[in-house]
Amino acid sequence: MTAGDRPVESGPPSDLAVVVVNYNTGRYLSRCLRSAREASGDATLDVVVVDNASVDGSAARAIEDNPEARLIQNDSNRGFAAAVNQGITATTAPFVLLLNPDAEILGGTLGGLLKVAHEHPRAGAIGPVVKDPDGSVYPSARRVPSLAQALGHSFVGPFWHDNPFSRAYTMADWDRRSERSVDWVSGSCMLINRAALDDVGLLDERFFMYVEDVDLCTRMRAAGWEVLFSPELEVLHVGGVSTGRSKRMTLEHSRSIYRYFVKHRAAGWRSALRPSVWLALRARAALVSWRRGDR
Repeated sequence: MTAGDRPVESGPPSDLAVVVVNYNTGRYLSRCLRSAREASGDATLDVVVVDNASVDGSAARAIEDNPEARLIQNDSNRGFAAAVNQGITATTAPFVLLLNPDAEILGGTLGGLLKVAHEHPRAGAIGPVVKDPDGSVYPSARRVPSLAQALGHSFVGPFWHDNPFSRAYTMADWDRRSERSVDWVSGSCMLINRAALDDVGLLDERFFMYVEDVDLCTRMRAAGWEVLFSPELEVLHVGGVSTGRSKRMTLEHSRSIYRYFVKHRAAGWRSALRPSVWLALRARAALVSWRRGDR
């Protein structure tokens, strides 16, 4: 099925829509879809893959391996947020799970996560436990940092990971074994209440990739919705399979942070900080790229 900008028919009635945006992820996508199917529990799923013009055949192989999934094939790379919105609008389930193609569900069930959502009807977004490939817990549920925390994390973090600024931003003193409200949860795996989307709108497509999850959670909280972390589900996320590490992606991340700042933090006197913030973000991108050896 080819989409472009054309509307896509909705899938069958289901408890949960699973939206996966793919871009050249090889066999990871097939494993991702299989893990969602095997972890469905008592939930009925409508699984949609939105492929952003991959050239590695990953989408076709994944659908062949997982024929219950639907495919929306784009003619160009529309970016993560735009592709997610395509998947959301092609589904009708009351809840939507965003799941990265290089992620797999390790523990718990989607039915169990939906039970948490029903117990918290004002939770607009729920994030699970996310683990790195080495088994360590990734701090996927975080605060939105203050300007001081953001500066410290940006410029001290590349050299001293356990610094006080980064620890405050990532909520490092919390072991993530307990349920709690947070400022934002990662879009690598995020359960969204469709009623919240109807209230605040879809993902902001001006964020080509990165920070669209922070923006969505910020808008939800501003509208009175809760953003929740729950250990009910456990997900392994490899990370960077589609994007890799490059100066271009690091700069794209900085652009998205700046866009968020302008949208949510640059009112009043803070508008005068825009040039300084942009220069700081460019400097941070150069520093991170140098530190990692990006090309």
